[in-house]
Amino acid sequence: MKRILFPFLLLGCLKMQGQQLITTSPEAAHMSAERLSRIDTLINSYVKKNFVNGATAMVIRDGKIVYNKAFGYSDTDKKIPEKTDNIFRIASQTKAITSVAAMMLYEEGKFQLDDPVSKYIPEFANPQVIKTFNSKDTTWTTVPATREITVRDLFTHTSGIGYAQIGGPMETAIYAKAGLIAGVGLKNMVVGEKMRILGKLPLLHNPGEKWTYGLGVDVLGYLVEVLSGKSLNQFFQERLFQPLGMNDTYFYLPADKKSRLVPLYTEDPTTHTVHNIGKSVSLKGVDLWADYPKFDGTYFSGGGGLSSTTKDYAIFLQMLINGGVYNGVRILSRNTVRIMTMNQTGDLPVAWDPYNCFGLGFKVTTEKGSAVSLQPAGVFQWGGMFCTTYWADPKEKIVGLIYTNVWPTSHGDMNEIFKNLVYQAIND
Repeated sequence: MKRILFPFLLLGCLKMQGQQLITTSPEAAHMSAERLSRIDTLINSYVKKNFVNGATAMVIRDGKIVYNKAFGYSDTDKKIPEKTDNIFRIASQTKAITSVAAMMLYEEGKFQLDDPVSKYIPEFANPQVIKTFNSKDTTWTTVPATREITVRDLFTHTSGIGYAQIGGPMETAIYAKAGLIAGVGLKNMVVGEKMRILGKLPLLHNPGEKWTYGLGVDVLGYLVEVLSGKSLNQFFQERLFQPLGMNDTYFYLPADKKSRLVPLYTEDPTTHTVHNIGKSVSLKGVDLWADYPKFDGTYFSGGGGLSSTTKDYAIFLQMLINGGVYNGVRILSRNTVRIMTMNQTGDLPVAWDPYNCFGLGFKVTTEKGSAVSLQPAGVFQWGGMFCTTYWADPKEKIVGLIYTNVWPTSHGDMNEIFKNLVYQAIND
C-alpha cells in the first residue's frame, strides 16, 4: 500500500512547494500545439511589416513551459537574431516586484497598509493639493489635502502623486522644476533624495479620490529601503532574486550580461517602420539614455528601473500563482498574495481601462472586464513602457509574457492579440 501511495504523496509535496518550471509539450498541460502556432503567425506578421524588430514570447500552464520562442532580430542592422534569453528593459514591470518586496516587510510587521507614509518618510506630512497652476511661470497655489497619503495609496496609484515626464503637462512642469524624472534612463542620482523632494510637492488630487498613474511605487521602493536598512537593489537580490533563481534580473547589468541587452527601437514618423533609437532620445526635455541598464548606476527606481528576461519574470509570476512559494522557497503567504490580487480600489476607474480594478501592485480583471476579454476574473497583469506585457491567471494556472523593446509604438495591439491566442489554445 505504501509503495502505491508514495508517488502521489511526493507529487503533492512538490506541488505544494512550487517546483521549478519545466518545459513540456503543450498537450501535457492541456494546450493545443496547433492552436498555439497561431502566435507564430501573429508575431511573424508584425516582424514582416517592420512594426517590431523582434520579440520573445512565453506561455506557461500548470508550471509547465508550453511555448517559448523568439522572432525577428534583436539588432536589424547587424542581423542578430532575437533569442529567448535576451534581456529587455521591463520598466513598469518593476512595480510588481517592488510591491512584493514591500509586502514581505508587511508580513514582518514593519508597517500597516493604512499607515500614513509620513510615519516613515516625514517629508510627506501635511500634503497639499493643487488649486491653481500658471503654465507660463510654473507657479501654483494649493489647499490642504483632506487626508494624508497611506502606504496602501502608494500600491494602488490613488495617492494623488503624478508622473514626471510621462504624465500631463502640469505635473511634468512641476516635477521638472524640482529636478524629478521618471526613473528610467538615468545616470547618477539617489532615489531617496528625489523622493524626499517629491514629498514636499503638491498632489494632483486628494488621496483616495482618483486613480492616477504616478511615482507612488518609486516612493514605495524608497520605503522598502527605509524599513529594511538596505538599498532596493540589495533587498531585491538577497530576498527575491537569489532565492527564486532569477539570475538575469538587475537594475544595472553585470559585465558578462551586457551583451544580452537588446537595443531599444523606435518608430519612424509614419509609425510604419522601426529603427534603432540610438544613444539617447529626449523625453520632454530630459535625455533618456537607451543603454542605461549598462551603466554603473546608483538610482534604484522601484517604479521602472529593472531589466529582465521572460524566464526570470515567469518565475516571479509562477511564485504568485503558487500562492507565494516557488521551488521550496516561500516568499509570501498565500493570504498576502490573495489581498494583493483582489480589488483594492473599489469603483474608481483605472485609466485606459474602465472595466477593471487595481490591487496592491497589479491591474486585476473583474467580472465586468472578463465580459470583454477571454481572461477570467482574477487575472492580474501589467506591462512596461518599452512594450513588454505579462499576466498571471490563477484560475487557468496560466502565465503569459511577450517582450519587445520599442518606444513609442503604435502597434501594442500585438500584445493584446497574443493574450487571445493563448486562451483559444486551451484544450480541456
